[in-house]
Amino acid sequence: MVRDFSKLMLRAFNAEADNLVRSLKPYKLDAAVERLRKVASTIERLGRSMDIRVSTQYLRIRIDELTLTADFLHKQAEEKEADRAERERLKEERKAQQELERERERLEKERAHYANALAALEAKGDLEAVARIRDQLADVDRALSDVDYRAANIRAGYVYVISNIGSFGEAMVKVGMTRRLDPRDRIRELSDASVPFNFDVHALFFSKDAVGIEGQMHARLSERRVNAVNRRREFFRVTPLEAKMHLSELAGELLEFEDIPEALEFRQSLSQVPAPIVLATSQSASLATQ
Repeated sequence: MVRDFSKLMLRAFNAEADNLVRSLKPYKLDAAVERLRKVASTIERLGRSMDIRVSTQYLRIRIDELTLTADFLHKQAEEKEADRAERERLKEERKAQQELERERERLEKERAHYANALAALEAKGDLEAVARIRDQLADVDRALSDVDYRAANIRAGYVYVISNIGSFGEAMVKVGMTRRLDPRDRIRELSDASVPFNFDVHALFFSKDAVGIEGQMHARLSERRVNAVNRRREFFRVTPLEAKMHLSELAGELLEFEDIPEALEFRQSLSQVPAPIVLATSQSASLATQ
């Protein structure tokens, strides 16, 4: 009888432990361990008359199993997030490279057009027009040089500080960087259907070491991260003015910075919310006038 009752108790304990392992979430590890200890305590109480209990060593082994499972699930989630972030980074890099290639092709065509026009004007002897075309040709050459520099220097790009008070409140900003020719294209992509309102731009400036400035900003604001687990989430609980202070120290004098977000759609939405309707009975109305 004792042997059969021991097998029954062991099956009950293992069934509970297996179920905890199958349904475990990393953030629920402490609760799962506590639940398993309570099961072991219950078995010991019910089997006290027959001196039946779960041994301390076996309980420790099952707790270690829960701990290892939680660690595995956490690492697995980190790998999935890293893969997703890497795919997003490569996608962004491809877009930036395609934009640079298209811009270079456009500028080369424009340069060829000016070169042909210059040759024709020099043949005519129109010195005034020749000087004007040469200035325009020099502008195109500078633009080509800038495109070549951007393509060669992967650290160059735009650093941005944006907010979305309609979605996240006033004391939260996102600090990031992009290598796109038009950085607002990237910001418009962030303002997609995943958030109810568009992001507002507080700072947007080009830097030869945008990667370095972004990294230093993240380091300075690390204690104010919204997501303390996933370091790839670039949201911080700071006001735009606090972000401006750090940016000014890292990047020098900022030519343009918007302290107050426009938040046009959010503010219009607030103004269109109807006032609450108050229904009063005749009795309550009479009491209000007394």
